[in-house]
Amino acid sequence: MIMNAMKTAALMAALMVLFGLLGGAIGGNSGMVLAFSVAVAINFGSYWFSASIVLKMYKAREVSEEEAPELVQLIDVLRQKAGLPMPRVYVIPSDQPNAFATGRNPDHAAVAVTSGIVSLLSKDELEGVISHELAHIKHRDILTSSIAATVAAAITLLARFGLFFGGNRDRGNMINSLLMLILAPLAAMLIQMAISRSREFAADLEGALICGKPKALASALQRLQQSAERIPMNANPSTAHMFIINPFSGAMTGIRNLFSTHPSTELRVERLMAMR
Repeated sequence: MIMNAMKTAALMAALMVLFGLLGGAIGGNSGMVLAFSVAVAINFGSYWFSASIVLKMYKAREVSEEEAPELVQLIDVLRQKAGLPMPRVYVIPSDQPNAFATGRNPDHAAVAVTSGIVSLLSKDELEGVISHELAHIKHRDILTSSIAATVAAAITLLARFGLFFGGNRDRGNMINSLLMLILAPLAAMLIQMAISRSREFAADLEGALICGKPKALASALQRLQQSAERIPMNANPSTAHMFIINPFSGAMTGIRNLFSTHPSTELRVERLMAMR
C-alpha cells in the first residue's frame, strides 16, 4: 500500500517536472501560468460535476434498499468496514459485467454496477468488486485522477502553444525544442496512464482488506476480464479508467500496457493471490 502511494507521488512529481521543463522552454513563467489556468478551468467542471455527468452518460438508475435489498445491504455492510459514509447506489442497464465509483469526495460518492455484474458474480466475488470501488472512494482517486488530468492537459496546451506560436529560440536547438513539443504530451499521457494503473493496484489491495477475501476479488477480475472480451459495451473511451475492468478490454501485454488505464488482469490476480 505504501509503495503504491509512493509510486503515485513520484509519478505526480514527474508530471510537474515535465510541465516545468516544457514551460520554461516555451515561454517561461507566463506561458506556464496561462496553460495551467486553462487546464484548471477545463478540468474543474469535470471534477465537480463528474458524478452526474458519467451516471447520465450510462443511463444509470439510482436504486433504493426496497428495490435492490441485497445489493444495497451489501454495500452498506462493506462501507461500514471501510469507515465510509453510505454512497448512492446505481444500476447501469448493460449486459457487460462491470462497475465503477464516482463522486468528488466520500460524502458525495456513488457506486454504480451493471445489471450484468449482479447476475454473473457470486456474493463473495461481488463483495470483492464493491470493496475495490469503495477503496477508490476512500483513497479519493477521483481527485488524484483530476489533478493528473489537469497537469497533463496543461502540458498538452503548452506544447500546442509552442507549435503554433514558437518557443524560446534562445534556449536550445530548434530540433531539440521541436522534439520536446512533440514528445512532452506523449510522455504526459504515459505518466497519466501509469498513475491510473497504480491506483488500480492500490484499490485492489485495499479492497481485499475491506472484504477480507482477496481470492474472491481475484476470481471476480478473471471473470470480468473474460466477459469484457466477449460482451461489448457502449462506453465512452474517456471514462474507461473509471471501471474496474476496461470495458474495451483485450489482453494488454508488452508496450500496449504502457498505454492502458488498467494493469494487466493477470498481474492484478497474481498480486491478490499472494495476499494472506
